[in-house]
Amino acid sequence: MSITASIARFRESVQPQATLIAVSKTKPNSDLQEAYDAGQRHFGENKIQEMTEKYESLPKDICWHMIGHTQRNKVKYMAPYVHLIHSVDSPRLLVEINKQALKHDRVIDCLLQVHIAQEETKFGFDSAELKEMLSSKSFQELKNVRVTGLMAMATFTDSTAQIRSEFAFLRTLRDEITAEHHISEPHNLETISMGMTGDYEIALEEGSTMVRIGSAIFGSR
Repeated sequence: MSITASIARFRESVQPQATLIAVSKTKPNSDLQEAYDAGQRHFGENKIQEMTEKYESLPKDICWHMIGHTQRNKVKYMAPYVHLIHSVDSPRLLVEINKQALKHDRVIDCLLQVHIAQEETKFGFDSAELKEMLSSKSFQELKNVRVTGLMAMATFTDSTAQIRSEFAFLRTLRDEITAEHHISEPHNLETISMGMTGDYEIALEEGSTMVRIGSAIFGSR
């Protein structure tokens, strides 16, 4: 299936409930341009240097999503243009994003990554850490970042029941944080970024509003 046909297929299957992020890491600009010509505007990358090179070469109305683990010392390179950072997994990273956003007179939208998988290799806050940070004075003092939701990756497993349980946990956590008033304007938790090529249908059923699809659009790497 062509990139154009794949974009049409996934946009039809996820919209209007969710935003489709085309995960374009390692793919050439020509592939991204084909997806762009098919109407795709949201692209996800996991390395800041590669994303920046693509940003400089491709149309400027693309919304660039940083979906990979983010190193604090590299935030400065994407601060001028990044649309949404999905992978904020520590207070120190959020402070650095705020610092770099201030330099560019921007407010950068972020998602807080939650550790829901039964794998130590995954990054993210646990629920207690998340609630504590959101309720802290230091978080409220960050004026150049805006938290707009949560992100998580499920365990890499064939067990659909486990995947569903982990996605349901993230949605329930979002609802708890909102109900317990751990978050206030300008922040919100409207976005739930969960679901990739292998599990996005379960994620949608569990309330995802943003899915990250790569190989099923661009082919295997």
